[in-house]
Amino acid sequence: MRLQSNELDFKGQNIYVGIDVHLKSWSVAVLSAHSVLKKFRQNPDTGALHSFLTRTYPGANYCSVYEAGFCGFGIHHKLVSLGINNIVVNPADVPTMSKEKLRKTDAVDCSKLARELRSGTLTGIYVPNETVLEMRSLIRLRKLIVKDTTREKNRIKSLLRFHGIDIPEQFTRHSIGNWSKLFLKWLREIELSTEYGRKTLDLHIEQLVRLRAMNLQETRTIRAISRKSPFDETIRLLTSVPGIGITTAISLLVEIDDIHRFSGSGQLASFIGLTPMCHSSGEKSAVGDITVRKHATLRCLLIEAAWVAIRKDPAMTLAFEGFRKKMIAQKAIVKIARKLVNRIFFVLKRKQEYVPCIVQ
Repeated sequence: MRLQSNELDFKGQNIYVGIDVHLKSWSVAVLSAHSVLKKFRQNPDTGALHSFLTRTYPGANYCSVYEAGFCGFGIHHKLVSLGINNIVVNPADVPTMSKEKLRKTDAVDCSKLARELRSGTLTGIYVPNETVLEMRSLIRLRKLIVKDTTREKNRIKSLLRFHGIDIPEQFTRHSIGNWSKLFLKWLREIELSTEYGRKTLDLHIEQLVRLRAMNLQETRTIRAISRKSPFDETIRLLTSVPGIGITTAISLLVEIDDIHRFSGSGQLASFIGLTPMCHSSGEKSAVGDITVRKHATLRCLLIEAAWVAIRKDPAMTLAFEGFRKKMIAQKAIVKIARKLVNRIFFVLKRKQEYVPCIVQ
């Protein structure tokens, strides 16, 4: 005689979960292999989601996905620690139907993610460990400080122009330049009509000095990291490439993390954004400008490094002069940056220093 059982067992079955992540709430879609099981909104809590899945579909294999964004990888690490097979995807790589573009809601987005996860069309992006993520935050902070410093300088110049104060010619020459100690001393001695204008300028100067001190502290921290194991050896290899300094090297180190995740230098160049766009149809084939998909920080750094490389590496100088016969300098330097990627991939993959005029 068979007894009735009230226990559920989803052992061997896959449950697919699409999560549209927001600051105050999540939209969740749950799918089985053949049907839509449930759609709901919940508080942004991985524990609550895990509790719902284990209670409603006990014993199943849980697979989830969400799009990379403001929340970083913290949610991913929590879901994985709870036993949920999670991936994080680039929003631009999620297949989207026309009607989903015309009618975009949180419910549509999470359903789309769950559907594509079930069909196997989604590929997760690389997720670094927490140590690398924290180092990355520290290194990226320098870029923000430099940007804020430039903005503060522009604010001071704008204030001077607004009040009709001309900068003396001696501070516009390259021999002295703006923002030297002499220039800051001149700024502090400017006489304005009222105490309010003087106070405004003093606060701007104080903010600039504070940002420069922060930049100095950040630079010292970066140099200290570059001398520590296990980063010192990798940075030594990277700085052997002409044009690559310590700041660029440590940025490459934390942004690339594991060079073995790239099959070749072409894939690394695609990740950075130093490959051209193309369009081919039938017998027609056209190659366009540099791709709009990029790692903005690394592409900017490598373009700057390429200008240094053409002065220090004879092979790069020769290549640049050859490109200049066919195109403008701005396009030629992008090709030099692409060559730099080859050298970076070589030294990281083979653990060998770069020797000028040898690596092709």
